[in-house]
Amino acid sequence: MFKNIDHIKNLFSSAGSRFNISIFIALLVHTAGVIGIVYFQRDFFLGMTSVNLLLMFTLLLWNEVKLQNRFWYLFILAFAIGFFTEVIGVNTGLLFGSYAYGNYLGPKISGVPLLIGINWFCIVYCSVVAIQCLPSIQNLSPVFAALGAAFIATIFDWVMEPVAMEFNYWIWENNQIPFFNYVCWFCIAYLIALIFIYVQKQHKNRFSIPLLMIQFIFFVALRVLLD
Repeated sequence: MFKNIDHIKNLFSSAGSRFNISIFIALLVHTAGVIGIVYFQRDFFLGMTSVNLLLMFTLLLWNEVKLQNRFWYLFILAFAIGFFTEVIGVNTGLLFGSYAYGNYLGPKISGVPLLIGINWFCIVYCSVVAIQCLPSIQNLSPVFAALGAAFIATIFDWVMEPVAMEFNYWIWENNQIPFFNYVCWFCIAYLIALIFIYVQKQHKNRFSIPLLMIQFIFFVALRVLLD
């Protein structure tokens, strides 16, 4: 019995096992999400969005090589920048455009769901890890490397926006996504990515790129199937 318990502990403590388990869970959850939203109980699956975001964030943390204080400082900073720029956007329209959040993303402060700060962190962090994996980027200064990460994050937002609007995650004025939204996304993602890269030259998290790809395919699939 105790040998079996030790085996289970070793399984979950191994970096390779954590990675494989995380990939399996992410694929299972997002595949079920696409099927459920398109073919079954849309409201039920949309209601699980906040759970999904928290689960993916937890898996991202689980696969971090070493959770040092520096990582948490970067998380808090990214959360704060992403969240408070959204507060400005929702309440003034000076950033992103005129929009409002629906009720699927959980509790709000000043009209902005708290999970949005986590979402900003996850998207930009995964984009930074992805860009740093490119050999041609590794010798570039943080100023230029952050441009690549911001571009990836903005492309992700471009894919996500129509789906998010369709599901009332957030609602744009006149149901039109302004180009200004993408300009703001790029600039804010660039700022966060630049801080990430300046503070830590190389970020390592094996789950980051697969998570970004799985979520990207998730939104592409929904755009195609719901078109």
